[in-house]
Amino acid sequence: MDRLTGTGVALVTPFDECLHIDEESLHRLVDHVIDGGVDFLVALGTTAETATLSGEEKAEVVRIVLDANRGRVPVIAGIGGNNTAEVIREIQTVPWLKKCQGILSITPCYNKPGQRGLYEHFKAIAAVSPLPLCLYNVPGRSGVNMEAATVVALSHDCPNIIAVKEASGRFDQATEILKFKRPDFAALSGEDDLLLPLMSLGFEGVISVIANVLPKAYATLVRSVLQGDFLTARKIHLERYELCKALFAEGNPAGIKAALHAAGIIRYNLLRLPLTPVSDSLYEKMKVLIGSR
Repeated sequence: MDRLTGTGVALVTPFDECLHIDEESLHRLVDHVIDGGVDFLVALGTTAETATLSGEEKAEVVRIVLDANRGRVPVIAGIGGNNTAEVIREIQTVPWLKKCQGILSITPCYNKPGQRGLYEHFKAIAAVSPLPLCLYNVPGRSGVNMEAATVVALSHDCPNIIAVKEASGRFDQATEILKFKRPDFAALSGEDDLLLPLMSLGFEGVISVIANVLPKAYATLVRSVLQGDFLTARKIHLERYELCKALFAEGNPAGIKAALHAAGIIRYNLLRLPLTPVSDSLYEKMKVLIGSR
């Protein structure tokens, strides 16, 4: 995989009534998003509640996703953390990674490294990775912002770092990345509500949460922008605004799991602690919004 563009979906991890991985629901979800036209899948991201999964469960999630995918689209796996040596060890040892096509790696949380530390962290990971890397900058979760200059430097210094999932919400930062990055390095939106404006600047796609439940709409939005059809893209953006806002009103992935349950795609609206399901009032609102999709 030389480039990472288009619509990716950050898959949830459905759980059954015993809070074990719900293979039936995950299989149905993979079919749903691929049938909806997404370009690639992301397993074990933030939306997957990966922080609550054991090593064995991570392997199970990837196995289910790969089995359900049947080679139809690329599969990207999340491998990241705040211990660089442990991230490297995982990349070098987990057997399931060999069947994936790329790695999504988040900025380290809690440690709050400076820009030099972030650069050295990802440079060290890139040096051992057998697969292309997509950086994931999400300061709202990790507590540290990877500045545009750091992303740009990594794009030029590490050929196998091929993209960034940018979720800082800063348009000045997005603009600087676009202006100075390596030409074949892709910038992807990490925020569904900012997808259209970021693509209007030159972003080439998204790793989306809402595409779990509305893959066709968001794959169409992305393709429309890439083809220069902003009228179609704007129409989808405005029509889905209320649902997109509702999905994040009480946190992610609580919102998207509620929407998937309301749509009948996953069997149970359950999360592992410390996360909890959305309120009854938001769930009822979600049912109305899903019904009008």
